[in-house]
Amino acid sequence: MRFGLFMAPFHPVGQNPTLALERDLDLIVHLDRLGFDEVWVGEHHSAGYEIIASPEVFIGVAAERTRHIRLGTGVSSLPYHHPLLLADRMVLLDHLTRGRVTLGCGPGQLTSDAHMLGIPADLQRPRMHEALDAIMHLLRDDEPFTMETDWFTIRDARLQLKSFTKPHLPVAVAASISPTGALAAGRYGAGLLSIAATSKQGFDALGTHWKTWNESAAQHGNTADRGQWRLVGPMHLAETKEEARRQASYGIAEFSRYFTHVLPAGPTRGDTPEEILANIDDDGFAVVGTPDDAIAKIQSLVDESGGFGTFLLFGHDWARPEDTKRSFELFAQYVMPHFQGQLDAPRASCDWLMGSGGEFVGQAANAIFKAIADHAAETGEAPVLPAT
Repeated sequence: MRFGLFMAPFHPVGQNPTLALERDLDLIVHLDRLGFDEVWVGEHHSAGYEIIASPEVFIGVAAERTRHIRLGTGVSSLPYHHPLLLADRMVLLDHLTRGRVTLGCGPGQLTSDAHMLGIPADLQRPRMHEALDAIMHLLRDDEPFTMETDWFTIRDARLQLKSFTKPHLPVAVAASISPTGALAAGRYGAGLLSIAATSKQGFDALGTHWKTWNESAAQHGNTADRGQWRLVGPMHLAETKEEARRQASYGIAEFSRYFTHVLPAGPTRGDTPEEILANIDDDGFAVVGTPDDAIAKIQSLVDESGGFGTFLLFGHDWARPEDTKRSFELFAQYVMPHFQGQLDAPRASCDWLMGSGGEFVGQAANAIFKAIADHAAETGEAPVLPAT
């Protein structure tokens, strides 16, 4: 299993936005050092919380500060862009990062963004399909093609640069509750991002997502690949559950209030931090606890889904920056290796040694005494034995 961060980001208003963006970049550098596999960066244009307007620009900066971690648009809102221009920019990033980027696609989460752009909310998903159809043509085909819709025209178009990544820049489609994302992922042979996987509705929809994705892929001559399935959920970890909840009380209420104006059904119940945290285990939306709690939650997602390739932590500002960084350190130290098979060999080797009944300690002691006796025999001096 791979691991990463889905970074919208969520920064409560009232703080310096320049510093908040710098903290986002610092966090990605931190994750790169910790061995996380990928980060997905959002696109939003209103509400003042999710303040990255261009994930491509942000990724360009983050790529220069990191060495290994993959960087994806999480997600590019396709109805807001001419598909030729978006495909061209992403292929450029693919070259500049030497293949470390992924195009994540969606219809646009904030209907307030669509409103400012004059796009009716009920047209966002159909337009996403139209744009994705054009983008996949551009990425896969060498011959010029023409396409005309009621909101964009492509005429005799082809990309002047082919993708650095072969066969082409990877693409993933976001899904929350509706089947739109899974249908598109299957139709275009793309990966799937189940963004609301830990919410009750999202968790219950995992089986439907897989079924829809699989059936759509088969209808269009593609294959749904569980390895390209990413599930997203929020967590905050500390050494104890009590400490994790104390830390999360710093910002979880503001996060919850914001979401009541973004989603038809908010992900948390309660008005105060105490009420929200008291309900969080029953709701299953998030883990606020220890690495063991995180392991149990991810295993439940594996069991419910039948298996997936990547778990993405849903980024948030529930805790202070230093506590957030520590949470990721605990996740990398104890949760990631549990699912990556890194713990079995060291544990087996340690158990073998500890179960030797002192055999190896005895051998070491005998070797030391023999070396002392041999030296004494060579020099004719009385051996000086170590104290026992």
